[in-house]
Amino acid sequence: MEKTSRIQGFYKLPLEERRRIVCEWAGLTEEECRTLSEFGNLPVKIGDSMIENVIGAMSYPFAVATNFLINGRDYLVPMVIEETSVVAAASNAARMLRHGKGILANAERQEMISQIHLVKVNSPRFKAMKIIEAKKELLDYAAQQDPTLLKYGGGPRDLEVRAMEHPALGGVIIVHLVVDVRDAMGANTVNTMAEAIAPLLEKITGGEARLRIVSNHAVYRVTRAWAATPVEEVGGLEVARRIMEASILAEIDPYRAVTHNKGIMNGVIAVALATGQDHRAIEAGAHAYASRTGVYKPLSYWEVTSDNYLAGSLEIPLQIGVVGGAVKVHPVAKIALKILGVNTARELAEVMAAVGLAQNLAALRALVTEGIQKGHMRLHARNLAIMAGASGDLIDKIAEKMIRDGRIRYDYAKQLVEKALQGEPLD
Repeated sequence: MEKTSRIQGFYKLPLEERRRIVCEWAGLTEEECRTLSEFGNLPVKIGDSMIENVIGAMSYPFAVATNFLINGRDYLVPMVIEETSVVAAASNAARMLRHGKGILANAERQEMISQIHLVKVNSPRFKAMKIIEAKKELLDYAAQQDPTLLKYGGGPRDLEVRAMEHPALGGVIIVHLVVDVRDAMGANTVNTMAEAIAPLLEKITGGEARLRIVSNHAVYRVTRAWAATPVEEVGGLEVARRIMEASILAEIDPYRAVTHNKGIMNGVIAVALATGQDHRAIEAGAHAYASRTGVYKPLSYWEVTSDNYLAGSLEIPLQIGVVGGAVKVHPVAKIALKILGVNTARELAEVMAAVGLAQNLAALRALVTEGIQKGHMRLHARNLAIMAGASGDLIDKIAEKMIRDGRIRYDYAKQLVEKALQGEPLD
Protein backbone atom coordinates (compact mmCIF):
# COMPACT_ATOMS: atom_id res chain seq x y z
CA MET A 1 0.00 0.00 0.00
CA GLU A 2 1.08 3.56 -0.68
CA LYS A 3 2.20 5.44 2.39
CA THR A 4 -0.07 8.22 3.63
CA SER A 5 0.41 10.89 6.25
CA ARG A 6 -3.36 10.87 6.88
CA ILE A 7 -3.31 8.93 10.13
CA GLN A 8 -6.69 9.27 11.78
CA GLY A 9 -6.59 9.67 15.55
CA PHE A 10 -2.78 9.81 15.64
CA TYR A 11 -2.84 12.31 18.51
CA LYS A 12 -4.97 9.94 20.61
CA LEU A 13 -2.43 7.11 20.45
CA PRO A 14 0.04 6.43 23.26
CA LEU A 15 3.45 8.00 22.70
CA GLU A 16 5.13 4.63 22.14
CA GLU A 17 2.61 3.70 19.45
CA ARG A 18 3.07 7.05 17.67
CA ARG A 19 6.81 6.47 17.68
CA ARG A 20 6.41 2.92 16.32
CA ILE A 21 4.29 4.22 13.43
CA VAL A 22 6.87 6.89 12.54
CA CYS A 23 9.74 4.41 12.78
CA GLU A 24 7.96 2.11 10.34
CA TRP A 25 7.06 5.01 8.06
CA ALA A 26 10.67 6.23 7.82
CA GLY A 27 12.33 2.81 7.91
CA LEU A 28 14.33 3.74 11.00
CA THR A 29 16.69 1.21 12.51
CA GLU A 30 16.20 -0.16 16.03
CA GLU A 31 19.05 2.04 17.21
CA GLU A 32 17.51 5.15 15.64
CA CYS A 33 14.15 4.40 17.27
CA ARG A 34 15.88 3.82 20.59
CA THR A 35 17.63 7.20 20.25
CA LEU A 36 14.25 8.87 19.69
CA SER A 37 12.95 7.32 22.90
CA GLU A 38 15.65 8.93 25.05
CA PHE A 39 14.19 12.04 26.66
CA GLY A 40 17.27 12.89 28.73
CA ASN A 41 16.56 15.49 31.42
CA LEU A 42 13.01 16.09 30.19
CA PRO A 43 10.56 13.72 31.88
CA VAL A 44 8.52 11.85 29.29
CA LYS A 45 5.22 12.85 30.91
CA ILE A 46 6.12 16.55 30.79
CA GLY A 47 7.42 16.35 27.23
CA ASP A 48 4.26 14.59 26.06
CA SER A 49 2.11 17.29 27.68
CA MET A 50 3.96 20.31 26.30
CA ILE A 51 3.11 19.86 22.59
CA GLU A 52 1.13 17.52 20.36
CA ASN A 53 2.05 14.28 18.57
CA VAL A 54 5.24 13.81 20.59
CA ILE A 55 7.43 10.83 19.58
CA GLY A 56 10.69 11.73 21.33
CA ALA A 57 12.97 14.53 22.43
CA MET A 58 16.06 16.28 21.14
CA SER A 59 18.87 17.54 23.37
CA TYR A 60 21.01 20.61 22.75
CA PRO A 61 24.17 21.45 24.72
CA PHE A 62 23.55 23.43 27.91
CA ALA A 63 26.51 25.66 28.81
CA VAL A 64 27.29 28.65 31.01
CA ALA A 65 29.03 31.82 29.89
CA THR A 66 31.45 33.19 32.46
CA ASN A 67 32.84 36.64 33.33
CA PHE A 68 29.58 38.57 33.13
CA LEU A 69 29.38 41.65 35.35
CA ILE A 70 26.00 43.33 34.80
CA ASN A 71 24.89 46.37 36.78
CA GLY A 72 27.68 45.64 39.25
CA ARG A 73 26.61 42.04 39.87
CA ASP A 74 28.33 38.87 38.70
CA TYR A 75 26.40 36.27 36.72
CA LEU A 76 26.98 32.83 35.30
CA VAL A 77 24.75 32.86 32.23
CA PRO A 78 23.12 29.62 31.00
CA MET A 79 23.13 29.28 27.21
CA VAL A 80 21.65 26.59 24.96
CA ILE A 81 22.97 26.63 21.40
CA GLU A 82 24.43 24.28 18.80
CA GLU A 83 26.80 26.76 17.14
CA THR A 84 30.45 26.42 18.09
CA SER A 85 32.40 29.38 19.52
CA VAL A 86 29.35 31.36 20.68
CA VAL A 87 29.68 30.62 24.40
CA ALA A 88 33.47 31.08 24.36
CA ALA A 89 33.10 34.36 22.47
CA ALA A 90 30.47 35.70 24.88
CA SER A 91 32.64 34.80 27.89
CA ASN A 92 35.69 36.45 26.35
CA ALA A 93 33.83 39.65 25.47
CA ALA A 94 32.24 39.76 28.93
CA ARG A 95 35.75 39.75 30.38
CA MET A 96 36.63 42.78 28.24
CA LEU A 97 33.54 44.63 29.50
CA ARG A 98 34.13 44.27 33.26
CA HIS A 99 35.32 47.87 33.60
CA GLY A 100 33.52 49.72 36.41
CA LYS A 101 30.13 48.11 37.01
CA GLY A 102 30.50 46.09 33.84
CA ILE A 103 27.64 46.12 31.35
CA LEU A 104 24.81 48.39 32.43
CA ALA A 105 21.29 47.42 31.43
CA ASN A 106 17.79 48.67 32.02
CA ALA A 107 14.38 47.21 31.27
CA GLU A 108 11.64 49.59 32.32
CA ARG A 109 8.16 49.02 30.90
CA GLN A 110 6.88 45.45 30.76
CA GLU A 111 3.88 46.21 28.56
CA MET A 112 2.50 44.07 25.77
CA ILE A 113 0.10 45.06 22.99
CA SER A 114 -2.95 43.05 22.04
CA GLN A 115 -4.69 44.03 18.81
CA ILE A 116 -8.37 43.99 17.92
CA HIS A 117 -8.99 44.53 14.20
CA LEU A 118 -12.49 45.75 13.33
CA VAL A 119 -13.68 45.67 9.72
CA LYS A 120 -16.75 46.91 7.83
CA VAL A 121 -16.96 50.02 10.00
CA ASN A 122 -18.94 52.97 8.67
CA SER A 123 -17.27 56.34 9.32
CA PRO A 124 -14.22 54.69 10.90
CA ARG A 125 -12.55 57.94 12.01
CA PHE A 126 -15.64 59.09 13.86
CA LYS A 127 -16.10 55.64 15.41
CA ALA A 128 -12.47 55.74 16.54
CA MET A 129 -13.36 58.83 18.56
CA LYS A 130 -16.27 56.93 20.13
CA ILE A 131 -13.85 54.21 21.24
CA ILE A 132 -11.58 56.82 22.84
CA GLU A 133 -14.62 58.27 24.56
CA ALA A 134 -15.30 54.84 26.11
CA LYS A 135 -11.64 54.17 26.99
CA LYS A 136 -12.07 54.05 30.77
CA GLU A 137 -14.97 51.57 30.61
CA LEU A 138 -13.08 49.39 28.15
CA LEU A 139 -9.92 49.35 30.27
CA ASP A 140 -11.90 48.59 33.41
CA TYR A 141 -13.65 45.67 31.73
CA ALA A 142 -10.36 44.30 30.40
CA ALA A 143 -8.87 44.54 33.90
CA GLN A 144 -11.64 42.33 35.30
CA GLN A 145 -10.38 39.43 33.19
CA ASP A 146 -7.24 38.92 35.30
CA PRO A 147 -7.57 39.78 39.03
CA THR A 148 -4.26 38.04 39.78
CA LEU A 149 -2.38 40.40 37.46
CA LEU A 150 -4.01 43.38 39.17
CA LYS A 151 -2.96 41.98 42.54
CA TYR A 152 0.68 42.14 41.46
CA GLY A 153 0.41 45.69 40.13
CA GLY A 154 -0.16 44.92 36.48
CA GLY A 155 -3.15 45.36 34.21
CA PRO A 156 -4.39 47.45 31.26
CA ARG A 157 -2.62 50.79 30.88
CA ASP A 158 -3.84 52.36 27.66
CA LEU A 159 -5.96 52.03 24.56
CA GLU A 160 -4.61 53.21 21.20
CA VAL A 161 -6.85 53.56 18.16
CA ARG A 162 -6.10 53.86 14.42
CA ALA A 163 -8.62 54.27 11.62
CA MET A 164 -8.21 53.58 7.91
CA GLU A 165 -10.05 52.22 4.90
CA HIS A 166 -9.39 49.35 2.51
CA PRO A 167 -11.31 48.37 -0.65
CA ALA A 168 -11.75 44.76 0.49
CA LEU A 169 -12.46 45.46 4.16
CA GLY A 170 -14.32 48.73 4.16
CA GLY A 171 -13.66 50.94 7.17
CA VAL A 172 -10.99 49.45 9.42
CA ILE A 173 -10.24 50.29 13.04
CA ILE A 174 -7.21 48.84 14.78
CA VAL A 175 -7.30 48.97 18.57
CA HIS A 176 -4.20 48.42 20.68
CA LEU A 177 -4.84 47.30 24.23
CA VAL A 178 -1.63 48.05 26.16
CA VAL A 179 -1.19 45.85 29.25
CA ASP A 180 1.48 45.77 31.95
CA VAL A 181 2.08 42.02 32.25
CA ARG A 182 4.68 42.24 35.04
CA ASP A 183 6.79 39.05 35.17
CA ALA A 184 4.89 37.06 32.52
CA MET A 185 5.57 36.93 28.79
CA GLY A 186 1.93 37.93 28.67
CA ALA A 187 0.54 36.61 25.38
CA ASN A 188 -2.22 34.54 26.96
CA THR A 189 -3.17 37.37 29.31
CA VAL A 190 -3.53 40.05 26.66
CA ASN A 191 -5.26 37.67 24.24
CA THR A 192 -7.92 36.94 26.86
CA MET A 193 -8.47 40.64 27.46
CA ALA A 194 -8.69 41.39 23.74
CA GLU A 195 -11.30 38.70 23.23
CA ALA A 196 -13.28 40.06 26.18
CA ILE A 197 -13.53 43.65 24.93
CA ALA A 198 -14.02 42.75 21.24
CA PRO A 199 -17.86 42.48 21.55
CA LEU A 200 -17.94 45.87 23.27
CA LEU A 201 -15.94 47.38 20.43
CA GLU A 202 -18.29 45.83 17.89
CA LYS A 203 -21.23 47.41 19.70
CA ILE A 204 -19.57 50.84 19.75
CA THR A 205 -18.49 50.78 16.09
CA GLY A 206 -21.06 48.59 14.37
CA GLY A 207 -18.12 46.75 12.82
CA GLU A 208 -17.01 43.14 13.00
CA ALA A 209 -14.03 42.05 15.09
CA ARG A 210 -11.74 39.83 13.05
CA LEU A 211 -8.39 39.39 14.83
CA ARG A 212 -7.95 39.53 18.60
CA ILE A 213 -4.37 38.61 19.38
CA VAL A 214 -1.06 39.80 20.79
CA SER A 215 1.35 41.78 18.62
CA ASN A 216 4.91 40.59 18.84
CA HIS A 217 6.10 44.04 17.80
CA ALA A 218 6.83 44.71 21.47
CA VAL A 219 7.72 48.41 21.27
CA TYR A 220 6.75 48.96 24.91
CA ARG A 221 9.10 46.29 26.20
CA VAL A 222 12.45 47.62 25.06
CA THR A 223 15.56 46.76 27.06
CA ARG A 224 18.75 48.82 26.79
CA ALA A 225 22.31 47.74 27.52
CA TRP A 226 25.46 49.81 27.32
CA ALA A 227 29.13 49.57 28.28
CA ALA A 228 32.43 51.40 27.89
CA THR A 229 35.83 49.79 28.24
CA PRO A 230 39.40 51.08 27.74
CA VAL A 231 40.55 50.39 24.19
CA GLU A 232 43.44 48.32 25.58
CA GLU A 233 40.89 45.70 26.69
CA VAL A 234 39.89 44.99 23.08
CA GLY A 235 43.38 45.04 21.57
CA GLY A 236 44.24 48.72 21.35
CA LEU A 237 43.05 51.91 19.69
CA GLU A 238 43.35 50.64 16.11
CA VAL A 239 41.21 47.55 16.84
CA ALA A 240 38.64 49.74 18.64
CA ARG A 241 38.44 52.07 15.64
CA ARG A 242 37.93 49.13 13.31
CA ILE A 243 35.10 47.87 15.52
CA MET A 244 33.51 51.33 15.25
CA GLU A 245 33.93 51.21 11.47
CA ALA A 246 32.25 47.80 11.34
CA SER A 247 29.37 49.25 13.37
CA ILE A 248 29.04 52.15 10.91
CA LEU A 249 28.97 49.72 7.99
CA ALA A 250 26.00 47.97 9.63
CA GLU A 251 24.26 51.37 9.89
CA ILE A 252 24.63 52.14 6.19
CA ASP A 253 24.21 48.64 4.71
CA PRO A 254 21.08 46.59 5.54
CA TYR A 255 22.72 43.41 4.23
CA ARG A 256 25.45 43.85 6.81
CA ALA A 257 22.95 44.93 9.49
CA VAL A 258 21.11 41.61 9.24
CA THR A 259 24.25 39.62 9.99
CA HIS A 260 25.31 42.16 12.65
CA ASN A 261 21.99 41.56 14.40
CA LYS A 262 22.23 37.80 13.91
CA GLY A 263 25.37 37.90 16.04
CA ILE A 264 23.44 39.70 18.77
CA MET A 265 20.67 37.13 18.60
CA ASN A 266 23.21 34.30 18.96
CA GLY A 267 23.55 35.39 22.57
CA VAL A 268 19.99 36.48 23.24
CA ILE A 269 18.35 33.35 21.84
CA ALA A 270 20.83 31.02 23.57
CA VAL A 271 19.75 32.49 26.93
CA ALA A 272 16.11 32.38 25.83
CA LEU A 273 16.34 28.67 25.01
CA ALA A 274 18.04 27.90 28.31
CA THR A 275 15.31 29.68 30.26
CA GLY A 276 12.33 28.33 28.32
CA GLN A 277 11.29 31.54 26.54
CA ASP A 278 9.29 31.98 23.32
CA HIS A 279 12.36 32.62 21.18
CA ARG A 280 10.30 32.94 17.98
CA ALA A 281 8.48 35.93 19.45
CA ILE A 282 11.76 37.48 20.60
CA GLU A 283 13.35 37.01 17.18
CA ALA A 284 10.34 38.41 15.29
CA GLY A 285 10.07 41.38 17.62
CA ALA A 286 13.78 42.18 17.42
CA HIS A 287 13.88 42.24 13.63
CA ALA A 288 10.66 44.26 13.44
CA TYR A 289 12.20 46.78 15.83
CA ALA A 290 15.32 46.95 13.66
CA SER A 291 13.03 47.89 10.74
CA ARG A 292 10.86 50.41 12.57
CA THR A 293 12.21 53.40 10.55
CA GLY A 294 11.37 51.69 7.25
CA VAL A 295 15.01 50.68 6.72
CA TYR A 296 16.58 47.67 8.44
CA LYS A 297 19.13 48.95 10.98
CA PRO A 298 21.50 47.45 13.56
CA LEU A 299 20.26 46.97 17.11
CA SER A 300 23.63 48.02 18.53
CA TYR A 301 26.18 50.77 17.91
CA TRP A 302 29.85 51.11 18.81
CA GLU A 303 32.01 54.23 18.97
CA VAL A 304 35.43 55.31 20.24
CA THR A 305 35.21 58.13 22.77
CA SER A 306 37.56 61.11 22.99
CA ASP A 307 39.22 59.59 26.08
CA ASN A 308 39.94 56.30 24.27
CA TYR A 309 37.14 54.09 25.46
CA LEU A 310 35.21 51.73 23.22
CA ALA A 311 31.55 52.37 24.00
CA GLY A 312 28.66 50.18 22.87
CA SER A 313 24.91 50.47 23.24
CA LEU A 314 22.02 48.16 22.39
CA GLU A 315 18.23 48.51 22.23
CA ILE A 316 16.10 45.40 21.85
CA PRO A 317 12.49 44.50 22.68
CA LEU A 318 12.37 41.42 24.90
CA GLN A 319 9.00 39.76 25.47
CA ILE A 320 9.96 37.27 28.15
CA GLY A 321 8.71 35.94 31.47
CA VAL A 322 9.70 34.11 34.63
CA VAL A 323 6.18 32.89 35.42
CA GLY A 324 3.94 30.67 33.32
CA GLY A 325 4.66 28.78 30.12
CA ALA A 326 7.61 26.45 29.55
CA VAL A 327 9.74 28.40 32.02
CA LYS A 328 7.77 26.86 34.88
CA VAL A 329 7.25 23.46 33.25
CA HIS A 330 10.61 22.41 31.85
CA PRO A 331 12.88 21.26 34.70
CA VAL A 332 16.06 22.55 33.03
CA ALA A 333 14.54 26.00 32.43
CA LYS A 334 13.85 26.19 36.15
CA ILE A 335 17.45 25.22 36.89
CA ALA A 336 18.71 27.86 34.43
CA LEU A 337 16.81 30.59 36.28
CA LYS A 338 18.25 29.33 39.55
CA ILE A 339 21.80 29.49 38.14
CA LEU A 340 21.11 33.05 36.99
CA GLY A 341 19.54 33.98 40.30
CA VAL A 342 16.89 36.18 38.67
CA ASN A 343 13.37 36.56 40.03
CA THR A 344 11.82 39.12 37.68
CA ALA A 345 11.28 39.45 33.95
CA ARG A 346 13.03 42.82 34.08
CA GLU A 347 16.26 41.37 35.44
CA LEU A 348 16.20 38.47 32.98
CA ALA A 349 15.71 40.95 30.12
CA GLU A 350 18.68 42.99 31.35
CA VAL A 351 20.87 39.89 31.40
CA MET A 352 19.76 38.88 27.91
CA ALA A 353 20.44 42.35 26.50
CA ALA A 354 23.87 42.40 28.14
CA VAL A 355 24.71 39.01 26.62
CA GLY A 356 23.58 40.29 23.22
CA LEU A 357 25.89 43.31 23.51
CA ALA A 358 28.86 41.17 24.56
CA GLN A 359 28.20 38.67 21.77
CA ASN A 360 28.12 41.51 19.27
CA LEU A 361 31.45 42.86 20.49
CA ALA A 362 33.03 39.42 20.21
CA ALA A 363 31.82 39.02 16.62
CA LEU A 364 32.93 42.47 15.51
CA ARG A 365 36.33 42.13 17.15
CA ALA A 366 36.90 38.78 15.45
CA LEU A 367 35.83 40.19 12.09
CA VAL A 368 38.24 43.12 12.21
CA THR A 369 41.21 41.15 13.54
CA GLU A 370 41.80 37.45 12.83
CA GLY A 371 38.52 36.89 10.99
CA ILE A 372 35.47 35.07 12.23
CA GLN A 373 36.53 31.67 10.93
CA LYS A 374 39.72 31.05 12.92
CA GLY A 375 38.13 30.33 16.28
CA HIS A 376 35.00 28.92 14.72
CA MET A 377 36.90 26.47 12.53
CA ARG A 378 39.05 25.32 15.46
CA LEU A 379 35.92 24.16 17.25
CA HIS A 380 34.49 22.83 14.00
CA ALA A 381 37.64 20.74 13.56
CA ARG A 382 37.09 19.15 16.98
CA ASN A 383 33.50 18.32 16.02
CA LEU A 384 34.68 16.69 12.79
CA ALA A 385 37.27 14.67 14.71
CA ILE A 386 34.58 13.37 17.06
CA MET A 387 32.28 12.56 14.13
CA ALA A 388 35.13 10.63 12.53
CA GLY A 389 35.50 8.44 15.62
CA ALA A 390 38.22 10.17 17.65
CA SER A 391 38.02 10.17 21.44
CA GLY A 392 40.07 11.41 24.40
CA ASP A 393 43.37 13.13 23.58
CA LEU A 394 43.09 12.03 19.95
CA ILE A 395 40.32 14.61 19.35
CA ASP A 396 42.64 17.59 19.82
CA LYS A 397 45.51 15.91 17.95
CA ILE A 398 43.31 15.30 14.91
CA ALA A 399 41.85 18.81 15.09
CA GLU A 400 45.29 20.45 15.31
CA LYS A 401 46.56 18.37 12.37
CA MET A 402 43.60 19.44 10.21
CA ILE A 403 44.15 23.10 11.14
CA ARG A 404 47.90 22.95 10.40
CA ASP A 405 47.23 21.34 7.04
CA GLY A 406 44.37 23.70 6.21
CA ARG A 407 42.13 20.71 5.46
CA ILE A 408 39.22 20.92 7.91
CA ARG A 409 37.01 18.32 6.28
CA TYR A 410 35.25 15.17 7.45
CA ASP A 411 36.92 12.91 4.91
CA TYR A 412 40.35 14.07 6.04
CA ALA A 413 39.38 13.67 9.71
CA LYS A 414 38.26 10.10 8.97
CA GLN A 415 41.54 9.39 7.20
CA LEU A 416 43.57 10.74 10.14
CA VAL A 417 41.56 8.78 12.72
CA GLU A 418 42.04 5.53 10.82
CA LYS A 419 45.76 6.28 10.54
CA ALA A 420 46.05 6.97 14.28
CA LEU A 421 44.09 3.87 15.27
CA GLN A 422 46.50 1.77 13.18
CA GLY A 423 49.39 3.22 15.21
CA GLU A 424 50.78 5.35 12.41
CA PRO A 425 52.18 8.82 13.28
CA LEU A 426 50.03 11.79 12.20
CA ASP A 427 53.01 13.91 11.12
